[in-house]
Amino acid sequence: MTPPVRVLVVEDEARAARAHATYVQRLEGFELAGVARSAVDAARLLGVARSEGRPVDLVLLDMHLPDGHGLGLLQRLRAAGHLCDVIAVTAARDAEVVRAAVAQGVVLYLIKPFTFSAFRGKLEQYAAYRSRASGELAQDEVDALMGSLRAGGPAALPKGMSADTMAQVSAALRTATAPLSASEVAEAVGASRVTVRRYLEHLADTGQAGRSPRYGRGGRPELEYRWM
Repeated sequence: MTPPVRVLVVEDEARAARAHATYVQRLEGFELAGVARSAVDAARLLGVARSEGRPVDLVLLDMHLPDGHGLGLLQRLRAAGHLCDVIAVTAARDAEVVRAAVAQGVVLYLIKPFTFSAFRGKLEQYAAYRSRASGELAQDEVDALMGSLRAGGPAALPKGMSADTMAQVSAALRTATAPLSASEVAEAVGASRVTVRRYLEHLADTGQAGRSPRYGRGGRPELEYRWM
C-alpha cells in the first residue's frame, strides 16, 4: 500500500491554518504532519519529522509569515537539506514573487481565497505527479510527468466535466489497491456509472489511467481502469 503524503501547513493566520489543516485531513492519500504559524516553527517541525524518520513530503507555504518571507524560509530549508516539495498557498499575486517561487522549486501555486474544490484539485494534481515520479523514465514519461504539473483545472477538462467529480474519480482510482471497473468507481464516489465512465475514459485517453478488459466473469468483458 502506498504511504500517505505527509503535509506540513505553514500559515500564520489562525483561521486559515485550521481550514487548510482540515482540508488536508479530508483528502484520501494525504496525512497532516503538523501546522506551523511561523518560519521558525516550520523549520523546527521539519527537523523533528526528519529526526523521527517520518519526513514531510509536501509543504503548503504561505508567503507572508510573521518572521520573514516564505521564499526566505524555502531558501533556508533547501540549505538545510530538506527536499520536500512545496505548494505556495498565498494571497501574493505579484508576478515577481510567482517567478521567484518557480525559480526556487515551488511546484504549484494556489492563490487565496479559494474553495475546497480548488484546494483538492491542486493536491490531486500533485499526487498525480508524485505517483509517476519513480524509477527510470523515458523521454515521453518525463514529458508526461512534467505535464502533470501544468495540466488540470476546469479549463483543461472537456465541456460538461466537473473538476470536483474528476478529483473524486481520480482519487478513487489512485488509492485503489487493484484495477476498478466503472461500476466500482461509481459506487465509491456516489455517481452514475455512465457519468463515471466518461471521466475514466478521459483519464485513459490523456494517459493518466490505463484500461484493459476484465475477463472471467461470463458474458461480455468489462473494462477496468488503473492509475498510471
